[in-house]
Amino acid sequence: MAAAVWRDGNVLRWLGAYAASLVGDGIYFLALGWAAAQTAGPAEVGVVMAAGAVPRALLMLGGGVVADRFGPRLVVISSDAVRCAVVLALAVVLALTSPGLWALVLVALVFGAVDALFMPAVGALPPRVAAPGQLVRVQGMRSLAERVGHTVGPPVAGLAMGVGGPATAFAVAATLFGLSLALLLTLRIAPLPVAAGAGSAPVDPAPPARPETSWGQLRSGLDYIRRHGLIGPLVVSGALSQLGTSAPLTLGLILLAGERGWGPGGIGWIVGGFGVGAASSALVLALVPRFPRAGAWQNVTLIVGSAGIGAVALVPSLASAVALALVTGLVCGICGGLAVALIQTATDPAYLGRVSSVMAFTAVGLAPLAYPAFGLAADLWGITPVFLAGAAVSMAGAVVGVSAPAVRRAELSLAV
Repeated sequence: MAAAVWRDGNVLRWLGAYAASLVGDGIYFLALGWAAAQTAGPAEVGVVMAAGAVPRALLMLGGGVVADRFGPRLVVISSDAVRCAVVLALAVVLALTSPGLWALVLVALVFGAVDALFMPAVGALPPRVAAPGQLVRVQGMRSLAERVGHTVGPPVAGLAMGVGGPATAFAVAATLFGLSLALLLTLRIAPLPVAAGAGSAPVDPAPPARPETSWGQLRSGLDYIRRHGLIGPLVVSGALSQLGTSAPLTLGLILLAGERGWGPGGIGWIVGGFGVGAASSALVLALVPRFPRAGAWQNVTLIVGSAGIGAVALVPSLASAVALALVTGLVCGICGGLAVALIQTATDPAYLGRVSSVMAFTAVGLAPLAYPAFGLAADLWGITPVFLAGAAVSMAGAVVGVSAPAVRRAELSLAV
């Protein structure tokens, strides 16, 4: 039945663990920046906030190898335990003394390195805790948890810091990581099934029986993605979309609001519009029984969503920008949910960690590289042309998808 996934305690425990971790992440990052701002200037705060991104980007692909070699459950549990311990230790240190900027940088580096293990492993878990026919719904529920986590985290962090400063906020974050860990320990993990495939996408043979080195596993994972008729184009399409839209939706909105006189409140309204739209898309994916021609719809929504992001710089008023952001968030959320579900359905389970790591790498490792170029281009040519250029790069991802027969014909299994 369609509602089975909502009554599946195993799926709900995974979802609860993921949501608790996301809220903890939001609290941790805001508290880290606030703690740095108490002792340093803007440049130093930027260094602290960026420190975690370096190991995350460098180690993300290796994190996928670790997840596939040792199993995603063990890696997720271990990394959550380390995050809980590190953040709790920082809370204690800040409560007792003022350690200086070096301690914050050290924690950011460790947290980023552990994140590089956690993110691919948690992304590889859904096919191991839910039936293949439920993956679209699970991805919708996951997207909804992400939106809730990103929305709840900052206010909770602000409340905790108002009560007891950054030390209290870090203690709350550590508690949430501990809750996530407790839920993960109760998960039942299904054995590796045979890859189901999606649509007419080819399914590569199982990995060789002879043990591979870590480097060999990384290379074989990248080769698997490159050769797969469905996964390869979808991963490339997603990378282009991230490169084209990440900077406009972050730095671009700040510059646009400043140029149009919308102020910080305007940024909040536009981001909120995207968030509401994306949360609505999560509900659509969770409630709709099936998506016929899922691959074709993924391409269509990518085109429409890319155009919507570019058009934000063309609308004349804040109200119209917020309305456009809401619709665009809805369309982009459906696009992303379908892409992830198609990829996870088609991936040989032995490669799930590595495929998840490449997807995460494009989002948190590759996409931020566009920020400096976006800012420089906006300074040279203005904000509107750069928004439109970003939309064009994102649409190039749809060209990749449309050009791949396996993506155009891809179908998702019926929910069971």
